[in-house]
Amino acid sequence: MTEHLTNEAAIRQWNRFPREALEAMGPEGDFAKRHLINPVLLRMLGDVRGRRILDAGSGHGYFSRMLATRGARVTGIEPTDSMLSYAREKESSLQQGIEYIQADLAQLPELGDPYDAVVCSMVLQAIPDWKPAMRACVQALRPGGVFTFSVNHPAFEQLLTTWREHGDYRLNRYLAEYETSQTHASNFHRPISAYLNELAALDCRLLEFAEPGLTPDAAQEAQPATPGIESYAHLPNFMLVAAERL
Repeated sequence: MTEHLTNEAAIRQWNRFPREALEAMGPEGDFAKRHLINPVLLRMLGDVRGRRILDAGSGHGYFSRMLATRGARVTGIEPTDSMLSYAREKESSLQQGIEYIQADLAQLPELGDPYDAVVCSMVLQAIPDWKPAMRACVQALRPGGVFTFSVNHPAFEQLLTTWREHGDYRLNRYLAEYETSQTHASNFHRPISAYLNELAALDCRLLEFAEPGLTPDAAQEAQPATPGIESYAHLPNFMLVAAERL
């Protein structure tokens, strides 16, 4: 567990995420999710039609809606009032059959039958006491079910800011675990080995480890609005993992 900030305090931070920021996102999330994260997660999951999928840490529900559009039966778990309310408003309007439940991932309620897949995208790095959350995700799966997650790449978390400042990437702390400040709430740095070793301890078999890069064309198109984004074509800002519950 990362010291100082509790899970409850982290949830309170994320509960202050501005409504206007949620509304400004497209139906498939922000730029990074559209270009780097979503395509890999969807490929890892494969054909989701008729499959029971848990979106663990569903936020404002964009990925739950993407899965439901593709025919999945989706449950979204989200602890914050603000994002959960937004997701439920969308479900009330779209009527996709998504069930949203308010809960801390580290303290999941009874969810019924096991899931075919669990997705935990850009969530674990925001949880101070994260191991119980990963354990709950794995335990929600049927044997042979797939657990996929994405986090900021621990080796390249500050890629954009350092590239803008230096024209290359610099890192001087990797092995320690520590809190990092973000725009709206804290994240937590942990080395890659922390995540992969915990998967092994939970009797999961690694299926794929992905480090997506931005295509040069996408980087060039985005560069005027986001200086330094060309760094994403050279180094991975995110890592994604798919594992099977044994």
